[in-house]
Amino acid sequence: MLKIINGLNPSYIYILAFGIAFAISLLMTPVSKKIAFKIGAIDYPKSRGMHKKPMPLAGGIAIVSGFMLTVIFIVPFMNGVENVQLMGLIFGGILITSVGLLDDVHSLSPKIKLSFQIIAALIVVYTGTTIEYFSWPFSSANIIELGAMSKLVTMVWVIGVTNAVNLIDGLDGLAAGVSSIAALCLMLLSILTPVPIPVTIVLTAALAGSCLGFLPYNFNPAKIFMGDTGSTFLGFTLAVISIQGLMKSYTAVTVFVAVLVLGLPIFDTFFAIFRRVISGRPVMEADRGHLHHRLVDRGYSQKRAVLTLYGISSCFGLAGILFALTDALVAFILLATMLIVWVIDNFIIVREKSNKQKHKL
Repeated sequence: MLKIINGLNPSYIYILAFGIAFAISLLMTPVSKKIAFKIGAIDYPKSRGMHKKPMPLAGGIAIVSGFMLTVIFIVPFMNGVENVQLMGLIFGGILITSVGLLDDVHSLSPKIKLSFQIIAALIVVYTGTTIEYFSWPFSSANIIELGAMSKLVTMVWVIGVTNAVNLIDGLDGLAAGVSSIAALCLMLLSILTPVPIPVTIVLTAALAGSCLGFLPYNFNPAKIFMGDTGSTFLGFTLAVISIQGLMKSYTAVTVFVAVLVLGLPIFDTFFAIFRRVISGRPVMEADRGHLHHRLVDRGYSQKRAVLTLYGISSCFGLAGILFALTDALVAFILLATMLIVWVIDNFIIVREKSNKQKHKL
């Protein structure tokens, strides 16, 4: 097996990883649906939800299976694998998935989920995956060494991205599609770096394949949801892979590029926290203020809203790639355009609400 893998063109290995993960996820999704009904992982309609009938959760089992089995099948036979870090990703991912599955069945409290997320992040940190420094994208000389703070910053990053992806899982196909876009952007960045890291490319290819294999069953009208089983696993895995690959490959942009690639879930989460704090509500309290809810409330169909958010996520990913390739001006123009459109859109929303209030009076 080692000779076969080493004898293949690297491109074929990446395609093989994507294809295997896609096939396993696609085949496992109907199985995960049966498992969901058997163990009681069912999402019943609620006021802030978008569906009107009970839906099976735990579709994330298919995504996790596709990714994990592909990694176990291919990565151990590759050269230059840092086994300890890989084990940190696998064991942390298994813990996150297990807690997510329990939450899909029993609705665990936020404190319990956070406690296990901290443990998973600790596993990652103490198996050697850490963010060593920050850097300013417009100058390679301005690097801030984190030193003793690196472990804490890494844990905040892992836990933050884990929950950010979980929070955008509100429309059919949204989390799976956005995660696959982010994984593909990270894969492209890993390929374009001066010193590519093959293992990172395989991991991102497998993650993208797993998401896209699940998507035919999850896109509107969805037959199954990924649940916390899938969404927290995707966030956790994207966070860890971005450190293991991206932040070791680029010396000038590091965290900034990772933030852009994962821009949609990160900024949506940031504004959700800000919105709840200024309104005096608990940070962990669910609401209908997320971007996907706002689009639907404005009259978008689920499909149109999801496709719009795919486009926004792709723009964030493209901006991250441009920054990494030192084309900062084009990236800045792209981000500025997105900001202007967002401001104009919010201005229109405010005017529409104001006009409705006047008509009521």
